[in-house]
Amino acid sequence: QVQLVESGGGLVQPGGSLRLSCAASGSIVSVNDMRWYRQAPGKQRDLVAVITSGGSTNYAVSVKGRFTISRDNARNTMYLQMNSLKPEDTAVYYCNADIKIVLGPFAGYWGQGTQVTVSS
Repeated sequence: QVQLVESGGGLVQPGGSLRLSCAASGSIVSVNDMRWYRQAPGKQRDLVAVITSGGSTNYAVSVKGRFTISRDNARNTMYLQMNSLKPEDTAVYYCNADIKIVLGPFAGYWGQGTQVTVSS
Protein backbone atom coordinates (compact mmCIF):
# COMPACT_ATOMS: atom_id res chain seq x y z
CA GLN A 1 0.00 0.00 0.00
CA VAL A 2 3.03 2.28 0.45
CA GLN A 3 6.09 2.47 -1.74
CA LEU A 4 9.31 4.37 -1.17
CA VAL A 5 11.38 4.78 -4.32
CA GLU A 6 14.91 6.15 -4.23
CA SER A 7 16.70 7.64 -7.21
CA GLY A 8 19.79 9.68 -8.00
CA GLY A 9 22.58 7.28 -7.14
CA GLY A 10 25.54 6.64 -9.39
CA LEU A 11 29.30 6.86 -9.85
CA VAL A 12 31.03 10.12 -8.93
CA GLN A 13 34.63 11.19 -8.46
CA PRO A 14 35.96 12.18 -5.04
CA GLY A 15 34.99 15.76 -4.29
CA GLY A 16 31.92 15.53 -6.48
CA SER A 17 28.22 15.84 -5.66
CA LEU A 18 25.06 13.79 -5.98
CA ARG A 19 21.44 14.42 -5.06
CA LEU A 20 19.31 11.51 -3.91
CA SER A 21 15.52 11.55 -3.91
CA CYS A 22 13.01 9.37 -2.09
CA ALA A 23 9.37 9.54 -3.12
CA ALA A 24 6.62 7.99 -1.02
CA SER A 25 3.37 6.93 -2.70
CA GLY A 26 0.24 5.01 -1.84
CA SER A 27 -2.63 5.41 0.60
CA ILE A 28 -0.76 7.93 2.73
CA VAL A 29 -2.46 10.01 5.38
CA SER A 30 0.66 11.62 6.83
CA VAL A 31 4.43 11.22 7.02
CA ASN A 32 6.41 11.83 10.19
CA ASP A 33 10.18 11.46 10.43
CA MET A 34 12.07 10.57 7.27
CA ARG A 35 15.61 9.18 7.30
CA TRP A 36 18.51 8.23 5.07
CA TYR A 37 20.59 5.19 5.96
CA ARG A 38 23.56 3.69 4.18
CA GLN A 39 25.19 0.28 4.14
CA ALA A 40 28.65 -0.42 2.81
CA PRO A 41 29.69 -3.97 1.83
CA GLY A 42 30.29 -6.09 4.89
CA LYS A 43 29.13 -3.38 7.29
CA GLN A 44 25.98 -2.63 9.23
CA ARG A 45 23.34 -0.20 8.03
CA ASP A 46 24.01 3.20 9.58
CA LEU A 47 21.82 6.27 10.01
CA VAL A 48 23.05 9.16 7.88
CA ALA A 49 20.46 11.89 8.45
CA VAL A 50 16.93 12.43 9.74
CA ILE A 51 14.34 15.14 9.14
CA THR A 52 11.11 15.64 11.05
CA SER A 53 7.81 16.70 9.52
CA GLY A 54 8.53 20.18 10.85
CA GLY A 55 11.91 20.33 9.13
CA SER A 56 14.27 19.75 12.05
CA THR A 57 17.36 17.84 10.99
CA ASN A 58 20.16 15.79 12.47
CA TYR A 59 23.23 14.24 10.86
CA ALA A 60 25.83 11.60 11.48
CA VAL A 61 29.16 13.14 12.45
CA SER A 62 30.81 11.67 9.35
CA VAL A 63 28.57 13.64 6.96
CA LYS A 64 27.85 16.83 8.89
CA GLY A 65 28.73 19.89 6.86
CA ARG A 66 28.81 17.94 3.59
CA PHE A 67 25.31 16.43 3.30
CA THR A 68 21.98 18.26 3.50
CA ILE A 69 18.65 16.52 4.06
CA SER A 70 15.42 18.21 3.00
CA ARG A 71 11.82 17.32 2.18
CA ASP A 72 8.80 18.48 0.23
CA ASN A 73 5.79 17.60 2.38
CA ALA A 74 3.31 18.36 -0.40
CA ARG A 75 4.97 15.71 -2.57
CA ASN A 76 5.92 13.27 0.23
CA THR A 77 9.45 13.42 -1.09
CA MET A 78 12.78 13.61 0.70
CA TYR A 79 16.17 14.59 -0.67
CA LEU A 80 19.80 14.17 0.28
CA GLN A 81 22.25 16.62 -1.26
CA MET A 82 25.72 15.12 -0.96
CA ASN A 83 28.72 17.37 -1.56
CA SER A 84 32.47 16.85 -1.18
CA LEU A 85 31.98 13.12 -1.55
CA LYS A 86 34.69 10.77 -0.31
CA PRO A 87 35.42 7.14 -1.20
CA GLU A 88 34.22 6.15 2.26
CA ASP A 89 30.75 7.46 1.34
CA THR A 90 30.43 4.52 -1.07
CA ALA A 91 27.40 2.47 -0.02
CA VAL A 92 23.84 1.56 -0.83
CA TYR A 93 21.66 4.40 0.43
CA TYR A 94 18.20 3.59 1.76
CA CYS A 95 15.33 5.86 2.68
CA ASN A 96 13.08 5.12 5.62
CA ALA A 97 9.93 6.89 6.76
CA ASP A 98 7.26 6.71 9.44
CA ILE A 99 3.98 6.76 7.51
CA LYS A 100 0.35 6.59 8.48
CA ILE A 101 -1.87 4.93 5.89
CA VAL A 102 -5.63 5.08 5.51
CA LEU A 103 -7.29 2.99 8.26
CA GLY A 104 -3.91 2.03 9.67
CA PRO A 105 -1.34 3.05 12.30
CA PHE A 106 2.01 4.73 11.77
CA ALA A 107 4.58 2.19 10.57
CA GLY A 108 8.11 2.24 9.23
CA TYR A 109 8.69 1.72 5.51
CA TRP A 110 11.91 1.19 3.54
CA GLY A 111 12.94 1.91 0.00
CA GLN A 112 14.83 -0.57 -2.17
CA GLY A 113 18.12 1.32 -2.01
CA THR A 114 20.27 3.19 -4.50
CA GLN A 115 23.98 2.61 -5.04
CA VAL A 116 26.42 5.48 -4.56
CA THR A 117 30.00 4.83 -5.62
CA VAL A 118 32.74 7.41 -5.06
CA SER A 119 35.84 6.52 -7.03
CA SER A 120 38.36 8.01 -9.40
